[in-house]
Amino acid sequence: MGKTAAETVTMLREAFKGEALSQARVYEWFSRFERGDMSLEDQPRSGRPSTSRTDENVKKIRDTIMFDRRRTIDELQALTGVSWSSCQRILTELHMKRIAAKFVPRLLSEDQGANRLDVICEMKDQLKTDADFLSKIITGDESWCYGYDPETKQQSSQWKSASSPRPKKARQVKSNVKSILICFFDIKGFVHFEFVPQGQTANQQFYLELLKRLRDAVRRKRPELWRSGEWLLHHDSAPAHTALSVRQFLTKNGMTTASKPPPPHPPTLEPCDFFLLPRMKRDLKGKCFQNLEEVRKK
Repeated sequence: MGKTAAETVTMLREAFKGEALSQARVYEWFSRFERGDMSLEDQPRSGRPSTSRTDENVKKIRDTIMFDRRRTIDELQALTGVSWSSCQRILTELHMKRIAAKFVPRLLSEDQGANRLDVICEMKDQLKTDADFLSKIITGDESWCYGYDPETKQQSSQWKSASSPRPKKARQVKSNVKSILICFFDIKGFVHFEFVPQGQTANQQFYLELLKRLRDAVRRKRPELWRSGEWLLHHDSAPAHTALSVRQFLTKNGMTTASKPPPPHPPTLEPCDFFLLPRMKRDLKGKCFQNLEEVRKK
């Protein structure tokens, strides 16, 4: 003997608890079965059918996105004439989602990337033929040092108990007092470093005088490299470093560079940006220097 709709509702609630069909939906299915309708498909309904998610509109949305991936849904709606909700559903069906761009130090052209790769491969080949190749390189780079550099969020954090109040910290900005620190080092440590005087531009004339002081530092601190003359200067492709007068000075004094010419913005060849300068600035953060000479002592 068949069950009634009320009995079926009771049985479903006992078996599926809160996940059971509602009473109205159970009665609706019973009515359909009594009419002889055993189909499980949705019934046709009156009204205008949706025509927005057609192949033509999908192609239109895809082409618009491919032309400019920064288009918002509002812009897609204005450009294609497709409703906002349909644009959103089409993007979902295309498995597309909006994400923020990842920050990278530099965006290089294909030629610059190929040049960087060639230089790196050349240096790897030199390392294979000369096991002491890296010990002969003196790397130089520069960075700004501020009179006061605010602490990072991690540096200003402190332990607290459940009952103690949360510590407060006033918002601070970097000091207007700053100076460029230029340093040269090799695998043994610093060879030479100095601050650019206030008001002085680090142009090619200043860099020429700096290279003279670097040569004197190599002669005093790395006498074995000075006597052999096999040490290599590695610096980036800044305009002051690649100027004609600088290249003539290097040639005249037998100062060979590690790569010719230096590739543009090579992160794999700029160790200063990865371990030296960030660690140095981490120790200086949160400290106020009335005179940048105090930074030199640090």
